[in-house]
Amino acid sequence: MSHGDRFGGDRSLGLGRRAGTWAFRVGYAAVFAFLLAPIVVVVATSVNATSLVTFPPTALSLRWYAALVTDEAWVRAIRNSLLTATATSVFATTLGLLAALGVDRLDDRLGTLVTGLAVLPLLVPGVVLGVTLLIFFSQFGLQQQLPTIVLAHSLWATPLTYSILRATFARFDWDVRDAALDLGASRPRAFREVVAPNVRAGLVAAAVVAFVVSLQEFVMTLFLSGRDTQTVPVKAWNSLRNSLDPLVSVTATLLVVAVLLVVVIVGVTAGVDRLARDS
Repeated sequence: MSHGDRFGGDRSLGLGRRAGTWAFRVGYAAVFAFLLAPIVVVVATSVNATSLVTFPPTALSLRWYAALVTDEAWVRAIRNSLLTATATSVFATTLGLLAALGVDRLDDRLGTLVTGLAVLPLLVPGVVLGVTLLIFFSQFGLQQQLPTIVLAHSLWATPLTYSILRATFARFDWDVRDAALDLGASRPRAFREVVAPNVRAGLVAAAVVAFVVSLQEFVMTLFLSGRDTQTVPVKAWNSLRNSLDPLVSVTATLLVVAVLLVVVIVGVTAGVDRLARDS
């Protein structure tokens, strides 16, 4: 092969790589824009001055945010969502933590079996879980209560927190914990002072995932909630059954902002790189 042919081949290869890189960037940008477009529309319609949900807005106004504050039903729904999401985050993270610590003591075969059973609720449709839980809790008169909704949300959140913490503990050096035990520390103290600080990012990631899962869960909540225990997704669905209500856009915008704030705060406190690695 002559020097010119080789140079031409290298040049063609370089052009092909650059074209592939640009094609990937364009495709990535298109997917990102597709995911971002609904959020942009919701935010824009939340500041529309008219009562019609139209895009783009004809005029800008914060009147619907002011109306939300005075709407008792929507305020109650927001409060229910935040209470449920917080309780689910604490409960599901605690269960996932205990399960991950317990499975760590099992052999690989039994641990794999337990893990399969732990993630099984994720494979069950929400409609099936919602109907089943409604029938079950109705036998004890516990339907349409916030603790019931927290338990339902935890069915989906706990497998996720368990998986995150299992992956986190797989990278932890347990010899450090054993050294603390050999020095006389109790198991709770060894976990609190040695294990927890080293797996903090994983714990935070698990708690955030559980919080977000609960905040957006709709199907099971639709079956289990009542008039006074509706969360934002259920309240929005009931409102949209009648008409396009601008307050739906307002609450959706506030939920997006809330999730972003949680992620930013967690990223700052736990470290973005460490959080991404441990989750």
